[in-house]
Amino acid sequence: QVQLAESGGGLVQAGGSLRLSCAASGSILRINAMGWHRQAPGKQRELVAAITSGGSTNYADSVKGRFTISRDNAKKTVYLQMNSLKPEDTAVYYCNVDVQSYYGRDDYWGQGTQVSVSS
Repeated sequence: QVQLAESGGGLVQAGGSLRLSCAASGSILRINAMGWHRQAPGKQRELVAAITSGGSTNYADSVKGRFTISRDNAKKTVYLQMNSLKPEDTAVYYCNVDVQSYYGRDDYWGQGTQVSVSS
């Protein structure tokens, strides 16, 4: 029905930058909110950033001023620009998309991309 393809993770030194992308495809009528979550080993999955269809954003306190979420509606893609990365940002990052499809409204998750920040 709907597929999400993530890219952009990797290994970076503290203070470095990475940009994550998540492209949605399939039977999509409308994309509502889009977001990024992360899960570090031994910890619960947490919201990192989200953006509404109107462009309003919200961020976890731990990433405010360092991360920027954006979206390209024509490409059905959400981005996460991560600057000034810290070792504590190390986690698997998942995109999450609220989609209205031909089959109804549902949440979809990406497969996850590893972000590792070395000190």
